Amino acid sequence: MIRSKLYQRCVWLVNLLRQYNKLTLADITEKWEKDMVTDGKNLDRTTFNRLRDGILNMFGIVIECEEKTYKYYIANPKVLGDDTMEGWMLSTLTVNAALTDSLSLRDYLLLENVPAGQEFLQTIIQAIKTRRRIMIRYQKFGFESGEKLIAPYALKLFHQRWYLLSHTGNHFATYSLDRMQKVQITDEPFEMPTDFKPESYFTEYFGVLTDETPMAHVVVRAYGRTPNYLRTLPLHHSQRELESTHDYTDFSFDIRPTADFLGELFSHCPNLEVLEPADLRQKMKEQLAENLKRY
Repeated sequence: MIRSKLYQRCVWLVNLLRQYNKLTLADITEKWEKDMVTDGKNLDRTTFNRLRDGILNMFGIVIECEEKTYKYYIANPKVLGDDTMEGWMLSTLTVNAALTDSLSLRDYLLLENVPAGQEFLQTIIQAIKTRRRIMIRYQKFGFESGEKLIAPYALKLFHQRWYLLSHTGNHFATYSLDRMQKVQITDEPFEMPTDFKPESYFTEYFGVLTDETPMAHVVVRAYGRTPNYLRTLPLHHSQRELESTHDYTDFSFDIRPTADFLGELFSHCPNLEVLEPADLRQKMKEQLAENLKRY
């Protein structure tokens, strides 16, 4: 099976099982023909098992069969959460498959622009994989560019920009790929701590800024349609719904309220109000007053 076709069919099967939860092979075959996934070939058991193996290898998704009903289902659905690499890959491949099959629809799919820097992704991924330091030429806004030797630890996509979490030898640092002018893999190896987990490193933060802002129990009150937005797209894994009325809903977060988090809260104004802690509420109030001066 041609690799591109294999990708498309694996993505189709995963999305099908996510939509219908459980299906027999006969059900899957019927939808296979109805959706015109095949080029005239039936979905025999050999092809189906090949797709299951491909899905396991690509996404780490396990498709199992119930003994009593003979229905197939995704046995580990958590692997496809919104904040997982597998979930992001599936989403990307789904769009790619749709565009490949229906190029005539490309004018009707409006995508967001991702700034420069994507050309360095493959090099950085290779450096992370082989545990080799990279030399980058980097230009911060308002500063002259300069070269830095760093150990690449992890990549993170945030607000349409790719960021590299690295270690300089003394501390962690995050670099935006669109500010990189050159990336080169060196022969110098580095050792990543065995207990280091990028997800754990960012767990107390929203976004990519990881400064010394202390932890806080943040309570916000959302008005209008904002509660539904926060329910369907939580800002942070610690988000909890506290109270809901006809007029508003209160949410809490246990987080380090860095500039990234405050910026996100401001983006929901005027339908969002910070209730706690008092110092953060005052900070938001002062910033809003400062912003009003510009008008």
